[in-house]
Amino acid sequence: MRRLTRTHLVEAGLACFADDIVLVVSELVTNAVQHSHGREITLTLSLRNGYLRVNVHDGVTSHRAIPWKPCGEDEHGRGLLMVQAIAGARRGSWGVSDDGASTWCEMALAAS
Repeated sequence: MRRLTRTHLVEAGLACFADDIVLVVSELVTNAVQHSHGREITLTLSLRNGYLRVNVHDGVTSHRAIPWKPCGEDEHGRGLLMVQAIAGARRGSWGVSDDGASTWCEMALAAS
């Protein structure tokens, strides 16, 4: 998913945003794989009004992703904090669908 995302961004002339967007894709897809136990996962990238939206749908309606503050020794738990930080730095936001089956992040593609 990371490679495909980067390729599409470069082809669309958005290479300068690729690092942040690929990191967001990586974190959201990883969470989806972990929580859906490898079932079907859909990644959608869409561009609208100067914002790029990353949407990851895993079909698992019982889990609502929330960021939490891990302890220093924890090996997991920082992904959504990174997504939240990148979204904030790019004048965007992130969230989870009401049923918990999709997680999304929107980021502005214009300079701050």
